[in-house]
Amino acid sequence: MSDRNEILVVSFGTASAESRRLNIDAVEQAISEAAGESWSVRRCFTSQTIINLISKREGIRTDNVADALEKAAAEGVNNLVVQPTHLMKGLEYDKLCSILADYADSFGKVTICDPLLTSEEDLDRVADALAEASASYEDGSTALVFMGHGSEAAANSIYDKMQSVLNSKGKSDYFIGTVEAEPSLDDVIKAVGEGNYKRVVLRPLMLVAGNHAVKDMASADDPDSWFSRFSAEGYETVCIIEGLGQLPDVRDIYADHAYKAITSLRDQL
Repeated sequence: MSDRNEILVVSFGTASAESRRLNIDAVEQAISEAAGESWSVRRCFTSQTIINLISKREGIRTDNVADALEKAAAEGVNNLVVQPTHLMKGLEYDKLCSILADYADSFGKVTICDPLLTSEEDLDRVADALAEASASYEDGSTALVFMGHGSEAAANSIYDKMQSVLNSKGKSDYFIGTVEAEPSLDDVIKAVGEGNYKRVVLRPLMLVAGNHAVKDMASADDPDSWFSRFSAEGYETVCIIEGLGQLPDVRDIYADHAYKAITSLRDQL
């Protein structure tokens, strides 16, 4: 087996070419720069639906996890670092670990990195990144609302932890909710209603500003969207369609996770 080193960056994916460029491409570039020239970077997506859409619309073939691992093994990769761009160790992360287990014997060394929100340091750094990105809206009468995806897994508690970190930093005008779990939109509307706010600024708490951001959060045509619900409550509502991957400090966290794994592998060689 060769001494070839590779980082497999695993994302859910997005069918928006612009969002891919601004978020996923940017994260992969940050990881590549941190890893150095002796490590190549390979992309794969976990959503086959998105993979198929990209192929149909753009004629671009994107590997799923199994295909990417098959190719890496066939090309003689020995040391493999897997960096998921997921936010937490939820169901998607568990599925990834299960697939990797089937390929454990295909490589000399395999290690999987932490998702974005794993350690207390991660939470602290992301909270600071959110605050820096939203500072211009802090005027005492604006609520900053971040929309996460949510998960049925126990890892969903990471949203409450992030809220606690923001509160500890004095960001009492910051609120976190989820599309598919708790805190729900109703929970957030209630919490915001307990303050004296005139304006609500909505941002996705997701790597990319994809379908959830455009439809569930920002759609003016859907009466159940976050934009429509807050507007119906009488708030001036502003939507920022930007993924977390557009924040340099967030990209640095992913890059640091990958570099930590690389360093650990080097120590084992």
